Amino acid sequence: MDCDQITIRLAQPGDTRQAADLCGQLGYPTTADAVRERLAVIGQDGRHAVFVAEDAGHTVGWVHVYLCPLLVVGLQAEIGGLVADEDWRGRGVGRLLLERAESWVRERGVHELVVRSNVVRERAHVFYERAGYVCFKTSRVFRKAL
Repeated sequence: MDCDQITIRLAQPGDTRQAADLCGQLGYPTTADAVRERLAVIGQDGRHAVFVAEDAGHTVGWVHVYLCPLLVVGLQAEIGGLVADEDWRGRGVGRLLLERAESWVRERGVHELVVRSNVVRERAHVFYERAGYVCFKTSRVFRKAL
């Protein structure tokens, strides 16, 4: 499993089954049909991009990045999710995906990228800190079903 063979490209409809499997590894089980529908919506919105890491036709990771204009801080970008296949973790796939997301953000003239990471994801915290990210805030997330 050599990371030199990894290709980073925009997600395509054919990636949905493997992307759904990776969502499950991230802790968000879903179906290929649900991912297909989500990608269709995201693909129509130029403020979003989903990139996949591919090795020999197999998706081994993905990152969702999007622009979010906010009243309080202006335009920033955020990572909506990033996952490397559990068999590929620690081999540079996440770094390649993160670098591509950062490039996409810079190409749009945005100078800040935010990522949220669950407090229990200690390995992810180390990953982001090694990539130069700093923890600047701790929050609680609330949800209400409507």
